[in-house]
Amino acid sequence: MTTPHNTIPASLSQITLMMSPRIRRSPFYEATVRDGVSHFTVYNKMLMPTSFGNLEAELQRLMSGVAMWDVAVERQVEVSGPDADRLVQHLSARDLSKMRVGQGKYVAMCDHQGRLINDPVLLKLSDRYWFSLADSDMLLWVRAVAGEGNFDVNVCEPDVSPLAIQGPKAEDLVAKLFGQHIRDIKYFGCIETNLQGIPLVLCRSGWSKQGGFELFLRDGSKGDTLWELVKSQGQEYGIGPGSPNHIERVESGLLSWGGDTTPDSNPFEANMGKYVDVNTSVNYIGKAALQRVAAEGPHRLLVGLVLDGTAPSAWPLVERVAV
Repeated sequence: MTTPHNTIPASLSQITLMMSPRIRRSPFYEATVRDGVSHFTVYNKMLMPTSFGNLEAELQRLMSGVAMWDVAVERQVEVSGPDADRLVQHLSARDLSKMRVGQGKYVAMCDHQGRLINDPVLLKLSDRYWFSLADSDMLLWVRAVAGEGNFDVNVCEPDVSPLAIQGPKAEDLVAKLFGQHIRDIKYFGCIETNLQGIPLVLCRSGWSKQGGFELFLRDGSKGDTLWELVKSQGQEYGIGPGSPNHIERVESGLLSWGGDTTPDSNPFEANMGKYVDVNTSVNYIGKAALQRVAAEGPHRLLVGLVLDGTAPSAWPLVERVAV
């Protein structure tokens, strides 16, 4: 017996019933259920889709067409106010003195011992900044640092939920949605815009090396509308749902904070050294510790492993022992 298109499968209903208020659903949750989500994880205290039942097809869409991902779990910490520039620099192990409105930068956020506590993309908008976060509670950290340092700022988690469009045909789809001018947006560049009245920040970004954009939805009540609009306009490009793909990201060498790192990792161990400025006049949390690591060299280093040969099957990999 097939499940009616508009009915939540029993397994997902049970998950919903067992959910605590501590675990939130994204504005795209109902749309992902309709489109057949089969697995979730919890990330930044939210449900995050991890599969729609066919990982091979999801990878193929990412590599050759267009994949759309509910990445609302990529929460934002917003910093605004008179001292926003100073606080954001104090929190970021990178010289931001030349950062412009409409620009994004990959930054290392470290504690006072130089330990990497998050690796967000920082977006500079017209009157505020967004730290677009990996899976750790940085709202508490930013508020604590702002309070202890007596910075004149407002720190909050805004109503912002990213929807990622990734793959080699993603740019064509986004140009169809927003206009050809989007092709001029540089990597990590962002613009404040709207799509048929839905308020967004559009950023050329995403957790893959296949190219694409993230639509930072600024009104959670419009999540279902945005999902269906992108889905309908993407049919000619073979669009389909998926999730951040660990096969592609490992092969592309993208860092997974908390997955590839330990609580004691520093940015140099995680191959983030080129994003850390130790020879600069600007000051930030952890600078002295990171200068020592840069001078001595990291004691360990995250590296990639290349398997030379052909696996007997796509998955699982099987160890063959010579006899």
